[in-house]
Amino acid sequence: MRILVVSQVFWPESFRINDLATELAARGHNVTVLTGVPNYPEGRVFDAYAKNPAAFERLDGVEIVRVPIATRGSSRPRLMLNYLTFAVSAATIGAWRLRSRRFDAIFVFEPSPVTVGIPAVVLRALKKAPIAFWVLDLWPETLEAVGEVRSPLALRMVGRIVSFIYARCDLILAQSKSFIPRIAMYCKPNANIAYFPSWAEPLLAGASSGPAPEVPPLPDAFNVMFAGNIGVAQDFPAILAAAERLKQHRNIRWLVVGDGRLGDWVRQEVARRGLQETVLMLGRYPVERMPSFYAHADALLVSLRDEPIFAMTIPGKLQTYLAAGIPVIAMLNGEGADVIERHQCGLTCSAGDSAGLAAAVLKLAATSVEERLRMGRNGRRGSEEEFDRTRLVTQLEAWLLELQGRLGRSQ
Repeated sequence: MRILVVSQVFWPESFRINDLATELAARGHNVTVLTGVPNYPEGRVFDAYAKNPAAFERLDGVEIVRVPIATRGSSRPRLMLNYLTFAVSAATIGAWRLRSRRFDAIFVFEPSPVTVGIPAVVLRALKKAPIAFWVLDLWPETLEAVGEVRSPLALRMVGRIVSFIYARCDLILAQSKSFIPRIAMYCKPNANIAYFPSWAEPLLAGASSGPAPEVPPLPDAFNVMFAGNIGVAQDFPAILAAAERLKQHRNIRWLVVGDGRLGDWVRQEVARRGLQETVLMLGRYPVERMPSFYAHADALLVSLRDEPIFAMTIPGKLQTYLAAGIPVIAMLNGEGADVIERHQCGLTCSAGDSAGLAAAVLKLAATSVEERLRMGRNGRRGSEEEFDRTRLVTQLEAWLLELQGRLGRSQ
């Protein structure tokens, strides 16, 4: 098949769409990605890309077509401009650059924003190709939950944009089962909606690596590792409150591997609260380096704010955590917590419960090594049963082929 992937983010930015696109290409499909200039999460263009853009035109058989956009910056208006400029640029410049190309299907990757669907809708009309839209972030609910948009009028306007996009999608894929009824609220009756969760990156699922030298050695340490984006949704105020409760337990360390819009605030808070010895801000590293950091972890931390929308969400990192074979500590509600409890692969507490998080860390630290190994094995088994990459990509292939055939019969 000739597949066009529309995604505001792509390699060298680290997202699961990189793995999906290259896997589809490895399976013999002709894959083209329409994306922007890499600038996530720092908010500025990657240095390596700025020096040599030509080096980022292909990835493992995938052709990459980039359009100019305003970088994310560090302010809310700048982020909104980033979203808007990609939608406009991809719908106009992108469509022009792809003017002579034909596609059998368009696949949209939407971790945020939903406006990534606008250029896909334009290209659907121009190319007469069906759209499969993968929803990993619900709009407008997430905008309201993280405080990005507070005006009821503005939220209703975003809801109309969502309805406009969903109405022109031939298949909508939901990252969690709880998403499906919320998506349906913005769709026409009998919309084609299916459950399609994320999976662990194969590198992390099977890689082995020596411990990262960036983590200082500490005898008898119990390391709780948070890996990924540092943003509003991850509720770092509650994480830091838990770390402060355990401040006197010098053997318990919180290793934060990642960065994001709240990274500077978290670093300032660590200093203000005197947590420099127990909360280590290690920075962001390429996905290829992550196994070496996981080698230090006794537990992997996943958290989301106490908001109804986040209770419907399975955090993208959870699948990778399970596959890593390390016990999980989760400060979240709903479907994500259910996954951990169902597979008995860690401990959970309610979203926003810093006291519960501190208690869970102490409990796991006091648990025998044998029991923690059992939890890790349970997680890996759960990953294989519920989030198997090969099975999920094969299912996506079948859906795209079905859409292609359906369109062919209708023409």
